[in-house]
Amino acid sequence: MNTEFFDAIADIEREKGIPQDYMLDRIAQALTAAYRRSAGVDGENVTVIPDPETKTISMYVTYGVVADIEDLDEPDAQLTLDEARAIDPDAEVGGVVRKYIDVSKLGRIAAQTAKQVIIQGIREAERGMVLREYESRLHELVTGTVQRINPRNGNAFLDIGATKDGAVDAVLPPTEQIQGEEIHEGDRIKVYVVEARSTSRGPQVMVSRTHPGLVKRLFELEVPEIHDGTVEIKSIAREAGSRTKIAVAANDPNVDPIGSCVGPRGTRVERIVDELAGEKIDIIKYSESPDLYVAAALSPAEVVSVDLLEDGKSCQVLVPADQLSLAIGKEGQNARLVARLTGFKIDIKPV
Repeated sequence: MNTEFFDAIADIEREKGIPQDYMLDRIAQALTAAYRRSAGVDGENVTVIPDPETKTISMYVTYGVVADIEDLDEPDAQLTLDEARAIDPDAEVGGVVRKYIDVSKLGRIAAQTAKQVIIQGIREAERGMVLREYESRLHELVTGTVQRINPRNGNAFLDIGATKDGAVDAVLPPTEQIQGEEIHEGDRIKVYVVEARSTSRGPQVMVSRTHPGLVKRLFELEVPEIHDGTVEIKSIAREAGSRTKIAVAANDPNVDPIGSCVGPRGTRVERIVDELAGEKIDIIKYSESPDLYVAAALSPAEVVSVDLLEDGKSCQVLVPADQLSLAIGKEGQNARLVARLTGFKIDIKPV
């Protein structure tokens, strides 16, 4: 019986990748609980030792030895000297004795408990492995199929593919959906993995369509020069569904970073814009010089001058009077994005 039991645990490890040590630890806990239930005790003095080498399970209860019944303070954890010597003839007052339990005599309760623990242990271990797999994929781009949309809270549930250890729900909350974009059941969309967490229903992955990281991963996917490191994305500022500004720089002086991102006849950036439901994308050439960087970031507005202020974190920008509204943008959007992209507080004034 023990041989079959240990062989089954080994099979679980081979088939599901769940370590034997993990399962044996869970079994030890189950047998301990079964003994306490059958014996009607609550003590912490029960020990279970599964040995996969000999394919045996040892269980014993450790008792402290006292002189006589009047000295018993913890009946579940102590024996009188006479009782102890019935187990070990060499027992002495103040010492301890071990009373070995025949595991097979625990009977049906122990078997049922062990079975439940094995099933639960497998389930928890599989969930843990799924969770760890998606934790390793945080901040990555995945493609999912919309399975259903909760009409009450607007959450979209995506199938992003089952792992070898089980399926996982991906949740796209309304706050992470692009404003104005309509998502329907059956749609295949690209999403950015922001969190993997454990819930009562199993592993759950939180994904986003509004995170700036989504734009970065899309450019890495569409632009070979970014993928191989020839062109580097320095910064991204995004207001999802409306506009994104992305600053790029080339590590090779012979490469045009903006041209690489735009692609032949604009095909590369067009594919990204289509994926983002028409979101406008401004591609900016990064510069180590703050004035050049800020001036480029304010595109499409023309800039007359950029003066860095004494605090080193602010700058004053002069633009032609007829370019002021363009530089600030609708409801201040362009100025906000430039400030987030460059890290400078921007004060825009007409000449």
